[in-house]
Amino acid sequence: MRNLKVFISYNGAEYHGFQRQGNALTVQEAVENAIGKLLKIKPPVIFGCSRTDAGVHARRFCFNVKLDSNIPCVGFIKGMNTVLPDNIAVLSCEDADDDFHARFCTKAKEYVYLINNKPERDVFMQKLVYHYPFPLDIEKMREAAELFIGEHDFAAFCRSEGKARVSSTVRTIYSLSVSESTGIVEIKIKGSGFLYNMVRIVAGTLVYISEGKRSFKDVENALITGNRELAGITLPPEGLYLNEVYY
Repeated sequence: MRNLKVFISYNGAEYHGFQRQGNALTVQEAVENAIGKLLKIKPPVIFGCSRTDAGVHARRFCFNVKLDSNIPCVGFIKGMNTVLPDNIAVLSCEDADDDFHARFCTKAKEYVYLINNKPERDVFMQKLVYHYPFPLDIEKMREAAELFIGEHDFAAFCRSEGKARVSSTVRTIYSLSVSESTGIVEIKIKGSGFLYNMVRIVAGTLVYISEGKRSFKDVENALITGNRELAGITLPPEGLYLNEVYY
């Protein structure tokens, strides 16, 4: 039995997140069905590095799968990219140790949130970026981003039902940057792990900081008290990308 470590990318616009559900199409279901079709077996269970919400994308998403097959990795890549839907692609495949698990072996993750900050909508970016037509104060957002770096309790930056999934809401943020190029704002955040909706709330808080709806002191108090009302809104899923997974 082999344990394959596989990286994929996907456009999540048409999927109800990664994790398999009984009543909606997910990335996990599509990938498992593709493996079954390629190898002519019952679709196996794959183990993903993250759940990712409905409409969220991934540039590099890792999963592992245990297979009783001698298909070469290069053949697995080519074959999967033939049978998978056009909005999912296999990037790499390698044999991993038996104890490798895509989720539990993760050391860090990096997410990117993209904002189209031009006045007009770009129809070719629909469901791929969040359109925010009002001016953003990038320097102010960069200054506020520094407040999140380090180990903090991010209870105020988590959707309430997500807190029941974890034993602790303490996370470490290694870096958080805000950049802009030709009207596209990129918020990039790397950390030890992330809570439910955490990246989208952090991004929404930076937007609120730019608008003057939240202050630096509000962020500091949110991290101390866990008061969700001191943070910003949860931005829509279409601007969010899982950018990289580190092992």
